[in-house]
Formats: sequence, C-alpha cells, structure tokens
Amino acid sequence: MSQDAGIFIVLAFAVLAANLPFLFDRIFFIVRPASGHKGFFWRLLELFVLYMGIGVLTRILERQAHGSAYPQGWEFYVTTLSLFVVFAFPGFVYRYLWHGVRHRVGAVRT
Repeated sequence: MSQDAGIFIVLAFAVLAANLPFLFDRIFFIVRPASGHKGFFWRLLELFVLYMGIGVLTRILERQAHGSAYPQGWEFYVTTLSLFVVFAFPGFVYRYLWHGVRHRVGAVRT
C-alpha cells in the first residue's frame, strides 16, 4: 500500500469516527441513557474522545512508517481538532437539523 492510500484510509476513518456520536443514542456506544436520548454534552465528549483515539492511531502509524513521530505544536492540534469538527458536520445535520425536523413534523400531524 502506498503512503497516499494510507493517508486517505486514515482520513476516511476520521470522517467515520467524527460522525459516530451523532448516529447512535448510546453513551460511548454501550450505555443507554436513562432519559432515552443522549444529550449534546455527551456527543461532544464522545467526539473529543474519538478525536484523541484517531490521533493516537495516526501517531502509531507515523512512528511505524517513519521510525519516529514528528514533534507538533499546539497549532497542529487546534487545526486537526477543527478539521475533525468539520468532518462531524454531516452527522450533526442529520441528528439536529434533518432528523429532528422529521420528528417534529410527524408530531404535528398526529
């Protein structure tokens, strides 16, 4: 596998991981909340934990590919976190804008 293909695979995993908190109603994909639905704070916490997980994965892959991981400053982490939030936008739209509107319209009709 070429290095370019590896980069695209990691980006695909990042897009998938960024959208997972908005697709499932279980806290960390295991515990069903007592209220029946997961709050926005839990989704943000899961998003941050998944960001850290993808970061660790890419750090390991970089170390294997180059022998050592390049040192990064805070700017790098702020930029990648912002990119991860942008990757999460489709899941956010599905959960709060599109999916929520469908349920509200269905509730008005009944």
